[in-house]
This record gives sequence, C-alpha cells and structure tokens, in this order.
Amino acid sequence: MNLNDLLHYLRLGGVTLALLLGASVVALGVAIERLIALWGVSERSRNLGEIVQKHLLRGDVAAARTAAERSDAVAADIFLAGFDRWERSRSAGGNSIESAVERERAQVGLKLRRNLWLLATIGSTTPFVGLFGTVAGIMRSFKDLGVDVEAGGTGGSAAVMTGISEALVATAVGILVAVQAMVFYNYFQARLSRVLVELRLLGDEFAEVLKERSASGALPEAPPPRESATQPAP
Repeated sequence: MNLNDLLHYLRLGGVTLALLLGASVVALGVAIERLIALWGVSERSRNLGEIVQKHLLRGDVAAARTAAERSDAVAADIFLAGFDRWERSRSAGGNSIESAVERERAQVGLKLRRNLWLLATIGSTTPFVGLFGTVAGIMRSFKDLGVDVEAGGTGGSAAVMTGISEALVATAVGILVAVQAMVFYNYFQARLSRVLVELRLLGDEFAEVLKERSASGALPEAPPPRESATQPAP
C-alpha cells in the first residue's frame, strides 16, 4: 500500500477513521507518559527503604525522616505518612502506623494508575467504532447501488464490493488500535502489580521497624512540655 492508497482510505473513512487514528495517538501518548513516570520507581523506592531502615536501626529517626523528605521516590510519601502518625501516637505505642502507611500506599497506587483508564476505554471501544464505520460504509454502498438502479444502471455488484472492501478498513483499523491499547494496558497492569507488592513490603517492614525501635526505647521520645517560667506563689 503506497501513500496514495493510504490517503484514499483516509478520505473514505471520514470521521470514523479520524477518531480511530486520534485514539491511537492518545493511547501512544498515555503509554509514553506512564513509561516515563514509572521509570526506576522500584529501584528508587528500594534504595530509600534501605536508607530509612538503616537510620531507624541506629535509632536516628531524624536522619531517616530527612532522607525521606529529600527523596523523590514514591515510597517517600509512605514513609512520611508513617513518621507523622508515629509522632502523633507515640503515647499509644504507634498502633496506628500500619493503617496510616496502608492508606498512603493506596493513594500512591492511585497516582501510579493515573490515565490507565484511557487505555482500557480505547481498547474496549475502538472495535465498535470501527464496526460502526464499516456498517455506515456498507449502507452507503447499497444506497449508491439503489441510486444506480433507479437511474437505469445495471446494478452490478462491482461497485458494491468495492465500497464494502473500503468500508472494512474501518473495522481493521479499529481492531489494530484496540490491540495496541490493550497491549499497553496489560503491560502497565502487570508492572504496577509488581511495584505495588514491593511498596507493600517496604511499608510493612518500615512500620514494623519503627514500632519495634519505639517500643525498645531506641528512638528518641518526644521532648517534655516546657514548664512555665512563672513560679507559684508560696
């Protein structure tokens, strides 16, 4: 198929083919954006987890929190949520650290899944859009056949078959776009499943170490409240 044939099919496809090509561009854009966003997520999170755990095992919670604040890894938000909850609930032994870490991990998962619904939508709808374009093309071909017969033509099947073959291009393009979108979607779903499992393990290990070190007294306690400078009258 040369360039002239491609332009010919594009003209015949009209709005339907334009929608399909636009959907293909959107799917490719989402795939590139998510690929960049997920690049190195696991490695950066594991490295940060090792640094935070090393500081916690030494009892230096300030250094561990500073490392999380300075990191751009997605696990940093999980660790910071755990630190915040630990500071607010040290009197209760940090029993709510796990829930805070889990909630933040769920929020991180939502961020990592951003825009993937577009791939699923494109993959499930473009075959029907292409089928609609094909049906519309077949209807147009039979309409042209009827007009030809009314005008005294022979009503041969050559014109109809040509129109149908051209209309089937919409279905073919719709299937190709759907395959493209679903391949991207399944790839990112599999990759995100692995990343989320790693984040869960990092969060659980972080919460356990933080609670253990807090219970053993290795982590610094909250400073006592400052006493008033005013002395009670005798």
